[in-house]
This record gives sequence, structure tokens and C-alpha cells, in this order.
Amino acid sequence: MARYFTPGFILAFLIVSLAVVFGGPIRPAEAKMALFKGQTVYVPVYSHIYSGDRERPFYLAATLSIRNTDRNHGIVITAVDYYDSAGKFLKHYLEQPISLGAMATLRYVVPESDKSGGSGAKFIIQWRSEHPVAEPLIESVMISTKTQQGISFTSRGRVLEAVFP
Repeated sequence: MARYFTPGFILAFLIVSLAVVFGGPIRPAEAKMALFKGQTVYVPVYSHIYSGDRERPFYLAATLSIRNTDRNHGIVITAVDYYDSAGKFLKHYLEQPISLGAMATLRYVVPESDKSGGSGAKFIIQWRSEHPVAEPLIESVMISTKTQQGISFTSRGRVLEAVFP
């Protein structure tokens, strides 16, 4: 009597074999996550974008969101600075350092009426921590609704400098 193995049986056998050989699947708690003690982060912000053949500006409100993703430790935000398309400093959104607790979020809004940043505006965010922490999520959300047309999109921050434990 001949026995044939089905493709499903062979796949299951391979998965179990690899799990045994390599010690099983990697669980998120066991994965090595990069930890930091500070960063400088560049976040693109668009106070307007262009539409149509005539490149008419479409003005947007922008929200900067700083989310501490660490479950155990707070971070300290030391700078939230706004720059225009030419790289010229426009405004300090933070006058003194502010603590952001574990899993907490801060937001800063650039109103739709503020056209000073232009289409290439950006924030430079600096933060630090006494403890090694998970990297915060720093992003901007742009939105506008005008004359039955709405638009929204996000932009993630990019680390310029990092302080490792």
C-alpha cells in the first residue's frame, strides 16, 4: 500500500521542523527593539499644496503629533521649531522643555490661515530621556475641506540625529 503525502502535510511538517530547529517563532516581547535616549527629528509639513494646471495653492491645516510609544518611561520634548520652505526659522512652538509621560501624546497645530511655512515647511523636534526608551512616533497630518472637496494626508518624521544608550 503506497502512501502519498499531500502538499499541506509537507508544508506543516516543514514549519514544525523549522520551529524546532530555530527555537520557535519570535515573539514581539523577545524581539530586539532599538532603544534611544534622545533624537532630533525632521517632520515635513505642508501649509499648502498645488492643484490644477495653473498651480493654484490649496491651503491646509497641519497638526504635528508627538506620541511617546514607550510603555514604561516618559520623555522630555526640548524643542519644537517651525521652518519655512527656504529653511528660515519661523517660530518656537515650545518655550520650555515639556515632559511627555509613557504612552502620552502632544499636538501642535498650524492653522490653515498660516501660510508662512509654504509648501516645504517643516518642524525640527528634539527630545531626550534619562532611560533608554522606544522610539516615539512623530508625524504630521494635513487636512482641508473646501467647496465640497476634501483632502488629508500624513507625513512621518525622519531622524537626523540619535542618542543611543
